Amino acid sequence: MNILTRKQENPGNTPGQKALTQYQNIRNKVKRILLAILVALTTLSFNPPKQEAFGSKEIYRSDDLVIIQVSENAFEHVSYLQTQDFGNVPCNGLVVRDGNETLVFDTPTNDKSAAELIRWVTDSLHCKINAVIPTHFHNDCLGGLKPFHDKGVPSYAYARTIELAKENNYVVPQNSFSDSLILKVGKEKIITKFFGEGHTKDNVIGYFPAEKVMFGGCLIKELNAGKGYLGDANVTDWPATVQKVKQAYPEVKIIIPGHGKYGDHRLLDYTIGLFKTP
Repeated sequence: MNILTRKQENPGNTPGQKALTQYQNIRNKVKRILLAILVALTTLSFNPPKQEAFGSKEIYRSDDLVIIQVSENAFEHVSYLQTQDFGNVPCNGLVVRDGNETLVFDTPTNDKSAAELIRWVTDSLHCKINAVIPTHFHNDCLGGLKPFHDKGVPSYAYARTIELAKENNYVVPQNSFSDSLILKVGKEKIITKFFGEGHTKDNVIGYFPAEKVMFGGCLIKELNAGKGYLGDANVTDWPATVQKVKQAYPEVKIIIPGHGKYGDHRLLDYTIGLFKTP
């Protein structure tokens, strides 16, 4: 009798108390779930997913021309050159922009592709072209120069490039410089400079300081590339020339070679190692 009384007096054994305990357990579990969700949402708000890199952003393609946006205001243009030794070779150039003005490093390889690039800059970017700069005398750099001249776009080149273009009966750039050239695009400056011989005796590089983008042209090789065409090269001076480029622009973030995929400062180191004698 006393045992029965003690059991009845134990509040934990009543149906109402059991239901209350179950409710409290469920409520605590829900609180824990909601807290976990809140923590996850807070973490995401402070650590947003990384945006897709500009480098994978192909924004134009035709049979003759490809354009890839590599930074906010820098656009790699790719055209094609049929060669006897290397087949149909993709050849790179660069368009840089500020405001409604652009500058082009290297023309596409022929008049048709060059006219197409000019139309793209005009119709898609809605910009004018302030100047075009071939970075050496080969036709993968100035093979499409005539359409730029026909549109009244001034061309600039290193003095030796102009001499070699004349010697080879190519279309000749209009304006020369002896060591380096600084031009304005919008409010930004564009630097072109000769650092020494390498792929050719006249190869220069272009630099866009605002976005730390370099157009290395054929002086710079893509990662894992071979030595390529050496008919006009100075392989002895080549690594020292690239070393000077590396020292001049330690802050560079994006480097576009004359052929192949663009990259970062590792392209400079790779090119130096490729031509450095043991």
